Amino acid sequence: MPILGGVRPPIASLVVLLLMVAALTVIGLDGIHTAGVPQAVLNGEQQIAADTALSMRSAIDAEASAVRRTVDAYPATSASTPTTTLKALTAARKAALGSALLDQRNGKLLAAGGKTVPLTGVDVARTASGPEAIPPRLVTSGGTRQLLYFAKVTLPAQQDDPDQDQYQAPSRTDRQLLLVVSEALPALTAYGEGRTAEVLDASGKALATAVRGAVSETAAHSGLSAAAARAANGSRGGTDASGTLLGATTGSRRTVAGWAQVASATGSGATDDLGLVVLTSRAAPATTPAADYSRFALGTAGTLAMVALLLGLALYFLVQQPLLRLYLSAGRLARGVTGGGPTAAAELSRPVPVHGFGELARIGRALDSLRGQLLGESGPQQFPARRGPGYRALAVVGVVVVACWAVPMIFLLNRADAATAVPAQVLADQQTRTEIVTQRIRQSLDQSYTDLSEAAASLSGRSRAAQTEALRQSLADHKQYRSLYLLNRSGGITLRVGDTPLRTLVHVPGGGGITTVNTSGRIPAIAAYAQVRSGKGQAPAAGVVLFGEIDVKALNSILPRPKLGSVWVTDGDEKVLAASVGYRAFQSLPDSGLTRLARATQGAPGTAGTATSAVHNTSSGPSVDAAAPLAQSGPTARLGWHVVTAEPAAALQIPAVQAEQRTMLAGILGLAVSAACLGWLYVVVIRPLRAVAVLVERLAGGDRRTVLHPVNHDEIGSVTRSLELVRQVLAERDRAARSGRAAGPSRPPRANTHQR
Repeated sequence: MPILGGVRPPIASLVVLLLMVAALTVIGLDGIHTAGVPQAVLNGEQQIAADTALSMRSAIDAEASAVRRTVDAYPATSASTPTTTLKALTAARKAALGSALLDQRNGKLLAAGGKTVPLTGVDVARTASGPEAIPPRLVTSGGTRQLLYFAKVTLPAQQDDPDQDQYQAPSRTDRQLLLVVSEALPALTAYGEGRTAEVLDASGKALATAVRGAVSETAAHSGLSAAAARAANGSRGGTDASGTLLGATTGSRRTVAGWAQVASATGSGATDDLGLVVLTSRAAPATTPAADYSRFALGTAGTLAMVALLLGLALYFLVQQPLLRLYLSAGRLARGVTGGGPTAAAELSRPVPVHGFGELARIGRALDSLRGQLLGESGPQQFPARRGPGYRALAVVGVVVVACWAVPMIFLLNRADAATAVPAQVLADQQTRTEIVTQRIRQSLDQSYTDLSEAAASLSGRSRAAQTEALRQSLADHKQYRSLYLLNRSGGITLRVGDTPLRTLVHVPGGGGITTVNTSGRIPAIAAYAQVRSGKGQAPAAGVVLFGEIDVKALNSILPRPKLGSVWVTDGDEKVLAASVGYRAFQSLPDSGLTRLARATQGAPGTAGTATSAVHNTSSGPSVDAAAPLAQSGPTARLGWHVVTAEPAAALQIPAVQAEQRTMLAGILGLAVSAACLGWLYVVVIRPLRAVAVLVERLAGGDRRTVLHPVNHDEIGSVTRSLELVRQVLAERDRAARSGRAAGPSRPPRANTHQR
């Protein structure tokens, strides 16, 4: 019957897996190269371009939504004319260059304001035919590129007879108009000292340019615009809408550029068909290879391969070969007691050789004692209880030998120094990206305050029912609010729509802005507030304030960005108000270094402070951290809030950190493989051997009652079955001796053991 499992698989697996770990060590460490410009710098520039493109996309989307929302809120009547409607819809649009109202059916111009709206190539009937919102369009006027925003306007049908009964069914249908507003591209901002930012069209022509600080000649005239446009056009339909480019080298500096499409990364968006691309660039230091890990990789891998082969040979000669010889000896002994004739006598006459040490040696000596008892040459033999080192010690020594290679790999070799491992450019990029996300949060909060101010203005002089309906409409139009309510002089809520307020602070502030209205609880309550006037043209009513609690989920959704790490918004006491990761309301930042960094952004009294960044050592390695004040002006300027980010350096493809990671991984794999394989050997070989050694010594010492059950179908199971046959023969002889019968030739016993 073939033997399954046994001693060979764990020994072979140990050698093969350790050699695989050695190969992976060479592949992993040899693949780390310090290029002229580190990959982390390229990735940082790509993400800055993507963040800038996201800011522009958000601005265009917000403007398109604002135009449509203005139209939806317009109280049109049958007396409204295109001229009065256009004035009402565009009165508050300070950025509008021109506007027009067109007939949706034939495109006829009904009213116009400001500069002439460039409508060449715009099929009005086709544009307004669909039920969905109309996306913006990029057009050219006077050599400059402008954005057209669209919104459908419905005016009630005009009555021919002024004295006609207003309840009489109208004889004409509603008037369907199309509002077109032309505006310049949203303002472009260049983030980070020495960086240039451009907005390109599909052909690579620069539509807007922004520069921050002194820009090198190489970065300013690198000729990367056409290449960025080609790369963006080639990526259409793909999931990656951003990338990097390398420009010319001047001295020790090289131009690094990142590009990103101003289009929605997932699903459809208002900017998808504009073909706009954001290109950012700056001159970065061109470094030389600081370290070559090839020799280290070959040396450590060679050492592990040698350890693997030596361990394999040691286990082969000390465990596998002696066990196989013992297996053959036990089988010969079983054939001697179950067979007949001279062959069986010859099998019993051959001494059992003692091989190896520990348990195998004990079993061999006990087997030879049993052979003598079967031949009648000796009686039961007692074996000493004190034992020498066994195969369990051999397994422990094997793990220790591999640990001598693995532990330095895990804890000592290729350690990354937090002060020097992270390039200065990577640290600056983390600070720049923190400033970008800070601006997005500030714009979101500022927009919330602007929306609330408009809602507060619409409540002036209206009845309670009208105010309630207006607040419900505002809540439906502005999804960032979870609750809208009015406070009276004593701080009590007199009118509310939406969810139950989270506010716990009872106060009636003056003016307007952004604030927190609780200091504890499970959810931070951030709210915009504005004064409500008593009537049109009158002063604000004393103590009547409109509050809009901002859903913290809306704020949390702004924070996550690829390769930016964890992002927190904290109040003036560094307590968390919002975060991109799980958090508890008003908890402290997770690391004291982050708290110190947030405090370092605070400037002199009365100033907003400046952004800062640093590298901190954490339990999981270096972390690239940055912090920035939330606002220098606007509704949030007085709050003293901060935005803090932390990205593990391991996620930034920094060569020194990659080398540390992969070195540690190799050490962990080597230690885990050795422990697993030697543990496997212990379970399937060493522990059963220890049990069999105890049983066979008892059998040799005269214990004929304990039945030996083979557990596994391997070498040790076969040895156990042979010992059970010997026990049956000896037990039969003992029974015959006790009954007084002369000992005769015994019949071969019937095998009565079964494998479990």
